[in-house]
Amino acid sequence: MRIEVSHPPIVKNLHWPGEEATQGFAQALAKQPALRTAFIELHGDLGAGKTTLVRHLLRALGVQGRVKSPTYAVVEPYELEGFNVWHFDFYRFSDPREWEDAGFRDIFASPGLKLAEWPEKAAGFIPRADLVIHLEALTDDARQVSLTAQTPLGAALLQASTEEAPEDPA
Repeated sequence: MRIEVSHPPIVKNLHWPGEEATQGFAQALAKQPALRTAFIELHGDLGAGKTTLVRHLLRALGVQGRVKSPTYAVVEPYELEGFNVWHFDFYRFSDPREWEDAGFRDIFASPGLKLAEWPEKAAGFIPRADLVIHLEALTDDARQVSLTAQTPLGAALLQASTEEAPEDPA
C-alpha cells in the first residue's frame, strides 16, 4: 500500500519543439529507478501527445512490439523485468462501477508504474499523482509542457528527468 505524503507542488514549464524532444524526455524519465513505483497523470486535449509520450516512455523502458492506446480497453498492462506498468485511458470511463469491476483499486494499490490519460474522468477514484504532465499542442510538432510534482517521488523524477533532457532554448 502506498503512503501519501503531503508535498508542496513544484512546477516546471518546458517547450518541446518536436517529437524528438518528447522522446528525449521519455528516455530521461525512463532512466530514473523511482519511476518503477510512480503514478503519472497525463492531461491535454485530443491530439496533444499524451499517448505519444507514453509510447516513447514504454519503448525506453524496454517494451517490445506494438504499443497501443487503451482508449477502448481502458487499461493496457505491460510486464517488464522487475516491475509492471499499467497504461490507463479514462476517456470513455463513465460508470464508477467499472472501477471496482475492473479491479482498478487493486492495480493502484499494487507496486508498479501507473500512467493515466484523462485522469479527470476517474476523479475521486485514483490517488494523488506523483507527477502531473500537461501537454498543449502549439503546432503539429511543438508542445508546451507543464510538469507538476505533487510528492517527493514526483519531485525527484521532475528534477532528474529535466536535468538530463533540458528544455529547448528556442
